[in-house]
Amino acid sequence: MRFENRADAGRELAARLLSWHDAGAVVLGLPRGGVPVAAEVARVLHARLDVVPVRKLGVPFQPELAFGAIGEGGVRVIEHDTMKSTGMLASEAAEVEACEERALRSRVHHLRALHPAVSLLGRTAIVVDDGIATGATAKAACLSVRRRGATHVVLAVPVAPMGWAENIADAADECVSVAEEPHFFGVGQFYVDFGQVSDDEVDRLLLESRASV
Repeated sequence: MRFENRADAGRELAARLLSWHDAGAVVLGLPRGGVPVAAEVARVLHARLDVVPVRKLGVPFQPELAFGAIGEGGVRVIEHDTMKSTGMLASEAAEVEACEERALRSRVHHLRALHPAVSLLGRTAIVVDDGIATGATAKAACLSVRRRGATHVVLAVPVAPMGWAENIADAADECVSVAEEPHFFGVGQFYVDFGQVSDDEVDRLLLESRASV
């Protein structure tokens, strides 16, 4: 299955989430790529839109491969099996984490200055990304929204590898996808247009969503 772009993927995903229409849930996108998907989901569900800032911790010599992730509120997820299989040293992991923590603080400062966090206390949080590979950032995002007070966490993505929900079960209460693909090499292979999403685009989508709710 291929999506035209992230907005198209968001509409397809929203069709799987209609039970949350006008139910008071909050839709939260992972910046940057998850926000255009989340914006469409929020629009269809008549839900508030927010972001859940996270940073992937990439293996230094293979940065696309995550050995963990960090999130807003001190959330930290480490995939020890990945560290072991790649031969990473603890000192290398610490260096990557320190660098990504600085980047996360900068992103949180920018986002929250323009878009104050939506209260999740006692609410359902629908966490949305444009797809899942290792699942580390998705786990961090789910843990982050739970720390913000969400009582029910739904992780929703357009595309994921077969069996992906088993790896996320300890972080999310529900996992929803449009497609589970057996031959999964990267999220981008399932999009015709998988261009980078800018901070300006994230800001625009958040502002537009706020004005429409």
